[in-house]
Amino acid sequence: MSTAKYPLALWFFCCLAVAAFAGDSGSQKPEDSRVKHVDPNEAQKLIAEKKVIVLDIRTPKEFKSVHIAGATNIDFLASDFEARIDNLDTNKTYLVHCASGGRSTHSLPVFQKHHFESLYHLDGGIKAWEKAGLPVEK
Repeated sequence: MSTAKYPLALWFFCCLAVAAFAGDSGSQKPEDSRVKHVDPNEAQKLIAEKKVIVLDIRTPKEFKSVHIAGATNIDFLASDFEARIDNLDTNKTYLVHCASGGRSTHSLPVFQKHHFESLYHLDGGIKAWEKAGLPVEK
Protein backbone atom coordinates (compact mmCIF):
# COMPACT_ATOMS: atom_id res chain seq x y z
CA MET A 1 0.00 0.00 0.00
CA SER A 2 1.42 3.34 -1.00
CA THR A 3 1.23 6.25 1.41
CA ALA A 4 0.98 8.65 -1.54
CA LYS A 5 -2.81 8.21 -1.51
CA TYR A 6 -3.02 9.33 2.11
CA PRO A 7 -1.88 12.53 3.74
CA LEU A 8 1.42 12.02 5.52
CA ALA A 9 -0.07 13.21 8.82
CA LEU A 10 -2.74 10.52 8.74
CA TRP A 11 -0.18 7.84 7.97
CA PHE A 12 2.04 9.08 10.83
CA PHE A 13 -0.91 9.13 13.25
CA CYS A 14 -1.84 5.56 12.33
CA CYS A 15 1.73 4.41 12.92
CA LEU A 16 1.76 6.09 16.33
CA ALA A 17 -1.57 4.55 17.26
CA VAL A 18 -0.40 1.07 16.31
CA ALA A 19 2.86 1.55 18.25
CA ALA A 20 1.03 2.83 21.31
CA PHE A 21 -1.44 -0.05 21.23
CA ALA A 22 1.32 -2.62 20.80
CA GLY A 23 3.36 -1.09 23.59
CA ASP A 24 0.40 -0.92 25.97
CA SER A 25 -0.77 -4.50 25.58
CA GLY A 26 1.98 -5.93 27.75
CA SER A 27 1.51 -3.43 30.56
CA GLN A 28 -1.90 -4.86 31.42
CA LYS A 29 -0.70 -8.39 32.15
CA PRO A 30 0.43 -7.84 35.77
CA GLU A 31 -3.00 -6.43 36.67
CA ASP A 32 -4.81 -9.19 34.84
CA SER A 33 -2.93 -11.88 36.72
CA ARG A 34 -3.87 -10.58 40.17
CA VAL A 35 -7.18 -8.78 39.54
CA LYS A 36 -10.37 -10.47 38.46
CA HIS A 37 -13.30 -8.31 37.42
CA VAL A 38 -16.68 -9.52 38.61
CA ASP A 39 -20.29 -8.44 38.25
CA PRO A 40 -22.56 -8.04 41.30
CA ASN A 41 -23.90 -11.61 41.17
CA GLU A 42 -20.40 -13.08 41.01
CA ALA A 43 -19.34 -10.79 43.86
CA GLN A 44 -22.31 -11.85 45.99
CA LYS A 45 -21.38 -15.50 45.49
CA LEU A 46 -17.78 -14.81 46.59
CA ILE A 47 -19.06 -13.00 49.68
CA ALA A 48 -21.58 -15.72 50.54
CA GLU A 49 -18.86 -18.37 50.24
CA LYS A 50 -16.59 -16.23 52.49
CA LYS A 51 -13.89 -16.20 49.81
CA VAL A 52 -13.26 -12.42 49.99
CA ILE A 53 -12.98 -9.51 52.37
CA VAL A 54 -15.02 -6.58 51.07
CA LEU A 55 -13.17 -3.25 50.88
CA ASP A 56 -15.41 -0.25 50.22
CA ILE A 57 -13.09 2.58 49.24
CA ARG A 58 -15.69 5.36 49.16
CA THR A 59 -15.77 8.22 51.64
CA PRO A 60 -17.03 7.53 55.17
CA LYS A 61 -20.15 9.60 54.40
CA GLU A 62 -20.94 7.46 51.35
CA PHE A 63 -20.24 4.29 53.32
CA LYS A 64 -22.53 5.37 56.17
CA SER A 65 -25.42 5.99 53.77
CA VAL A 66 -25.32 2.49 52.22
CA HIS A 67 -22.84 -0.40 52.10
CA ILE A 68 -22.48 -4.14 51.63
CA ALA A 69 -22.87 -6.01 54.91
CA GLY A 70 -19.53 -6.75 56.55
CA ALA A 71 -17.57 -4.35 54.34
CA THR A 72 -14.57 -2.44 55.64
CA ASN A 73 -14.34 1.22 54.70
CA ILE A 74 -10.95 2.64 53.66
CA ASP A 75 -11.32 5.99 51.87
CA PHE A 76 -9.29 6.04 48.66
CA LEU A 77 -9.26 9.85 48.69
CA ALA A 78 -7.87 10.08 52.24
CA SER A 79 -4.23 11.02 52.71
CA ASP A 80 -3.63 7.88 54.78
CA PHE A 81 -5.08 5.42 52.24
CA GLU A 82 -1.77 3.70 51.48
CA ALA A 83 -0.84 3.53 55.17
CA ARG A 84 -4.19 1.91 55.96
CA ILE A 85 -3.98 -0.72 53.23
CA ASP A 86 -0.41 -1.38 54.29
CA ASN A 87 -1.88 -2.78 57.53
CA LEU A 88 -3.93 -5.39 55.63
CA ASP A 89 -2.80 -8.97 55.05
CA THR A 90 -1.66 -8.99 51.42
CA ASN A 91 -2.07 -12.78 51.23
CA LYS A 92 -5.84 -12.61 51.75
CA THR A 93 -8.33 -12.11 48.94
CA TYR A 94 -10.18 -8.79 48.70
CA LEU A 95 -13.19 -7.52 46.77
CA VAL A 96 -12.63 -3.82 46.08
CA HIS A 97 -15.40 -1.41 45.12
CA CYS A 98 -16.48 2.22 45.17
CA ALA A 99 -19.66 3.94 43.98
CA SER A 100 -19.51 3.12 40.27
CA GLY A 101 -16.05 1.72 39.55
CA GLY A 102 -13.90 4.78 38.87
CA ARG A 103 -12.03 5.16 42.15
CA SER A 104 -11.72 1.43 42.66
CA THR A 105 -10.23 1.02 39.18
CA HIS A 106 -7.71 3.76 40.01
CA SER A 107 -6.92 2.05 43.31
CA LEU A 108 -5.84 -1.24 41.73
CA PRO A 109 -2.27 -0.11 40.90
CA VAL A 110 -1.90 1.05 44.52
CA PHE A 111 -2.93 -2.38 45.81
CA GLN A 112 -0.48 -3.96 43.37
CA LYS A 113 2.29 -1.60 44.52
CA HIS A 114 1.70 -2.97 48.03
CA HIS A 115 1.95 -6.56 46.71
CA PHE A 116 -1.63 -7.74 47.20
CA GLU A 117 -1.79 -11.21 45.74
CA SER A 118 -5.50 -11.65 45.03
CA LEU A 119 -8.02 -8.93 44.20
CA TYR A 120 -11.50 -8.88 42.78
CA HIS A 121 -12.95 -5.68 41.38
CA LEU A 122 -16.71 -5.15 41.58
CA ASP A 123 -17.41 -3.66 38.17
CA GLY A 124 -20.00 -0.90 38.42
CA GLY A 125 -19.50 -0.55 42.18
CA ILE A 126 -22.25 -0.33 44.76
CA LYS A 127 -24.55 1.26 42.18
CA ALA A 128 -24.43 -1.91 40.07
CA TRP A 129 -24.86 -3.98 43.25
CA GLU A 130 -28.03 -2.07 44.17
CA LYS A 131 -29.31 -2.13 40.59
CA ALA A 132 -29.01 -5.93 40.69
CA GLY A 133 -31.32 -5.88 43.73
CA LEU A 134 -28.70 -7.22 46.11
CA PRO A 135 -28.92 -6.46 49.85
CA VAL A 136 -27.29 -3.44 51.46
CA GLU A 137 -27.05 -2.02 54.95
CA LYS A 138 -28.04 1.55 55.69
